[in-house]
Amino acid sequence: MQGIDSMLTLEMRIQRTQRLLQMFEEDAPLLEMRIAQLTAEHQRSARSHAAELTDLARAELHRLLREQSTSAQAD
Repeated sequence: MQGIDSMLTLEMRIQRTQRLLQMFEEDAPLLEMRIAQLTAEHQRSARSHAAELTDLARAELHRLLREQSTSAQAD
């Protein structure tokens, strides 16, 4: 994965991460429908996993935006 990321421009990686984060956020209501038939324990696990993925995507976006800011200041 690192090899692919290194070939993409920073702006492309930011856009890709923004789309991924938007997809996770928009999927939240649908997730509830998909897990409704699961046991309470499995529902909690699915929600936790989805929240973790969303948090990771958000953290990556913040990291990329900081990198972009640093690059812009260096230029």
